[in-house]
Amino acid sequence: MSESEKLPVVGHWIDGKTVLGSPRSQDVFDPAVGVATKRVLLAEKKTVEAAIASAEKAYPAWRATQPLKRARVMSKFKTLLEQNAEKIASLLTSEHGKVMGDAMGEVQRGIENVEFASYATELLKGEHSRNVGPGIDSWSELQPLGVVAGITPFNFPAMVPLWMWPTAVVCGNTFVLKPSERDPSSAMLVSQLAFEAGLPPGVLNVVNGDKEAVDAILDDRRVQAVSFVGSTPIAEYIYSKGCAAGKRVQALGGAKNHAVVMPDADMDNAVNALMGAAFGSCGERCMAIPLVVCVGDQAADAIVAKLSDAIAKMKVGPGSEGKNDMGPLVTKQHMDKVRGYVDQGVKEGAKLVVDGRSTKIAGHENGYFMGACLFDDVTPEMVIYKEEIFGPVLGVMRVKTLEEAMKLINDHEYGNGTCIFTRDGEAARYFTDHILVGMVGVNVPLPVPVAYHSFGGWKRSLFGDLHAYGPDSIRFYTKKKAITQRWPSAGLREGAIYSFPSTK
Repeated sequence: MSESEKLPVVGHWIDGKTVLGSPRSQDVFDPAVGVATKRVLLAEKKTVEAAIASAEKAYPAWRATQPLKRARVMSKFKTLLEQNAEKIASLLTSEHGKVMGDAMGEVQRGIENVEFASYATELLKGEHSRNVGPGIDSWSELQPLGVVAGITPFNFPAMVPLWMWPTAVVCGNTFVLKPSERDPSSAMLVSQLAFEAGLPPGVLNVVNGDKEAVDAILDDRRVQAVSFVGSTPIAEYIYSKGCAAGKRVQALGGAKNHAVVMPDADMDNAVNALMGAAFGSCGERCMAIPLVVCVGDQAADAIVAKLSDAIAKMKVGPGSEGKNDMGPLVTKQHMDKVRGYVDQGVKEGAKLVVDGRSTKIAGHENGYFMGACLFDDVTPEMVIYKEEIFGPVLGVMRVKTLEEAMKLINDHEYGNGTCIFTRDGEAARYFTDHILVGMVGVNVPLPVPVAYHSFGGWKRSLFGDLHAYGPDSIRFYTKKKAITQRWPSAGLREGAIYSFPSTK
């Protein structure tokens, strides 16, 4: 037996129980030490089909369950999540690498989405009109789709699934979740807590896997809708393949978020905000700020100097140690990729003001650590400007006017998030009104909407019409049915009418 085969195994959650057994698996690493600590099973097509069959079997009874009873399960589930928050966060830290404070923040954001789902019955009410015609009433209903699925990324293994399935099941659907195989344990624990809260077997199923599992979900005609969060190339693939199979699809892709710093901005406040936005979670966020566009050299010089000082004070180390500000990257492959981007930036002529590539942590020499990097004089032709790096790399650009800064943002292929730092209300209003980006902050670097709004970008950051969570999630996981009804009575009987019905 190999060392890998001796590791604890993460299986699947199907029909209310853990399912083991698969010819394929891969190691799950603790990125702080660079050592495999678990083995996750990779689902074959037949395993995915078993999960879909379980969801299909559970659907009729769950659809018929009163919406209020479905919502009460979410209320109990929210309580269990709160009671197990630290346990879930510890799993995130051990498999993703993020520091505990960040992990706890992720869990809390997930809990808030469950809280939204617990009162989503208010949004499931239809519309009613009496006497739209002689003795005719008309109304609309929001009905569930059936079996739906979610495919979620490594960077928020607890929160993003909670964007999806709680609202989906409150709407009366059943769900198949395919989380990231890099950090699968939190999704398994959360599914077990949902079962403990009263979610019937088959309503939520979890299959761990890779592309084989994804394609099995996309190809299966029993799956009516798919929600995805990840990189743009994969989002585009899932959107195209899912739509071709007749599914409803929302696919959230990548980002390259710009922060604009005006000359009148509170520079200390801007730098504090940018440090968290650029280097929180090691920059592995689709809402991270990897680019700062400074209007005027004076603003740029101040920002670069203050960022350099702040980076020097950062504490990098294992996420399990509370004193640290930034943990490791998720895998060695990803760490090497991010370092490659820094190499490319230097090659293309950007000025590397702070170089974190050689960072080593005592006692964790094999961990996937990389310190914060800061570039100045980044230009639009550079790869580090065009592509999503997804690491602790921040680039500063210099422009002369707000209009020039906005043109950079509006011309970029991504339109996920952006922000402006200023004291000028007129400039802020002009920026928010004319910028071609889905989520905009004013003196707020990470304008992530709260759970009762919806999350999503523009351009190649989102494929599909509806955003994630919040009110849009109700629209995504339901279909509207219009019903027009008449009960004939003696006083309203008519002969045959051959003209198109109208209210004239």
